[in-house]
Amino acid sequence: MKITGRSLLLGAAFAATLAVLAACQAMLQAAAGTKGPAVIAPMFEVDPLWPKPLPNHWLLGMTIGVWVDDQDHVWIIHRGAPTLSNMEKGAELNPPTGECCRAAPPVLEFDRDGNLLRHWGGPGAGYEWPESNHGIYVDYKGNVWIGGNGAKDAHILKFTKDGKFLMQVGRLGGNKGSNDPENFGRVAKIWVDAKTNEAYIADGYGNKRVAVLDADTGKMKRYWGAYGNRPDDTDLGKYNPDAPPAQQFRNPVHCADLAKDDLLYVCDRMNDRLQVFRPDGKFVKEAFFAKRSLGEGSVWDVAFSRDREQKYIFLADGRNQKVRVVLRETLEEVTNFGDGGRQPGQFYGVHSVATDSYGNLYTTETYEGKRVQKFVYRGEGAVAKDGQGVVWPML
Repeated sequence: MKITGRSLLLGAAFAATLAVLAACQAMLQAAAGTKGPAVIAPMFEVDPLWPKPLPNHWLLGMTIGVWVDDQDHVWIIHRGAPTLSNMEKGAELNPPTGECCRAAPPVLEFDRDGNLLRHWGGPGAGYEWPESNHGIYVDYKGNVWIGGNGAKDAHILKFTKDGKFLMQVGRLGGNKGSNDPENFGRVAKIWVDAKTNEAYIADGYGNKRVAVLDADTGKMKRYWGAYGNRPDDTDLGKYNPDAPPAQQFRNPVHCADLAKDDLLYVCDRMNDRLQVFRPDGKFVKEAFFAKRSLGEGSVWDVAFSRDREQKYIFLADGRNQKVRVVLRETLEEVTNFGDGGRQPGQFYGVHSVATDSYGNLYTTETYEGKRVQKFVYRGEGAVAKDGQGVVWPML
């Protein structure tokens, strides 16, 4: 074969391009502190001193909801005394077994610095507090929404930020299945769309659907199951990662969060998948994450990055003890951080996730995790693609 001058030039240019790419990758790896592949992605550092210690010998129980309101105040909800051991809640036993400790009220509000601002919650006049509260959301009007995943929890509640009761939709013990227009089936999370004043309900631990309500009246407007199908409560059996994708959600349907471009992201936790819909229930696409995760499943909750395009999804994976960073456009995981454990930056049952206007990330942990953590946003930079582990503050 005759080699021309043009071929030599093209070959040299190609070799130079490869060299530049290799050099760039080496620089990324060095910046990420890894010998493996590196990517440009959001960077975080855990703040081990957030929040500040609670007063009154208060402790958190299983912490199963977090949201950040338009003032960048962080709201959490936890389950309190029923999820604390006798050693932990000795001060509230009868008789007390010691000076410490007792369960904090279920709903807590913090500022960005970790100061406790408000606290309330629990049974009261005019409403049925959930047997097992689950999920918290503060809407554009400043209303606080709460679900519940107890055996009889077939309702959701709405309060003011001061804890004044506003509305209950559904009734304790009233669930009649996934096609019931009046009640719910152990709701995991609520999201309210300011443009339409509609509340999206991840329904839930008993039902297998997304339900959409008028956020003022509570009247149900529409609902659907996986792929936009009519919900079917037939037992699907245990999840099998090698079987064809299930045509219905498995319990729990754990989140239903709406992005700015009106794409709704639904956590089908036990199926290890995230499904995307239009607001009318039309199916768009799906992606699986850690598809061979069994037990509790891998897709627990999502939050969106705070840039204009909401480029990234932060996906809480409580089975594998990490937060996955996902490109929203393609649903491709680009990196992840976290590890199992009880030290700051580690997770034990990372359950819920939310972002503030500065890009900081907040997580809660259920089971024996029983806490909220703050991860400070440090911009975009080179990080390890295969997993960053614990994102400890840089010295």
